Amino acid sequence: MLILAFDTATDVATSALVDDGEVVAERVSHAVTLLEDVDALLRQAGAHPGDVGGIAVGIGPGSFTGVRIGLATARGLAFALRIPVAGVSTLAALAAGASGAVPVVDARRREVFVDDSGSPRAAAPGDLRVEAGATYVGNGAVRYRAHFESAGAIVPPDDDERHLPRARFHALIARDFGPAEAVEPLYVRVPDADRTLAK
Repeated sequence: MLILAFDTATDVATSALVDDGEVVAERVSHAVTLLEDVDALLRQAGAHPGDVGGIAVGIGPGSFTGVRIGLATARGLAFALRIPVAGVSTLAALAAGASGAVPVVDARRREVFVDDSGSPRAAAPGDLRVEAGATYVGNGAVRYRAHFESAGAIVPPDDDERHLPRARFHALIARDFGPAEAVEPLYVRVPDADRTLAK
């Protein structure tokens, strides 16, 4: 099955077309150009929208706006093409792209998103138990490099591709394809807009 995959939860958007486990086309850009990227992927692969059998979309945690862009795009394309969607954690995709590494996504507000025994949470970097000798990846690891390295952890160079939640891994680890409306965002925290309304 030809799978269209993308993740817009971080400041760098990734997208890919994967056919039966083989990456056919891949792009790295920004969330605002996601639809252009999808078009470019299809042209690069010599495929048509009707050839896509499913969508694997990053559901976060990450930027609230980025996650919303990705989910809205996935839902719109899924409804138009009548294809199923699978949601994939951005942390899980990072982990899949860097075997054995600890994925860390920048959560803003001086916090990071991490996976805590299968359950994502937000925490201040100083509240994390950093494992000396372990490799930490993701834009959160880059932003708080000094903290992780001072605790004895390894953070690859800023331009190392392991810091990106590559869409190819979303396609490879996606499970449970189903109705687009069933895919929910993984925000972890209450969005700022909701916190403002609650006051």
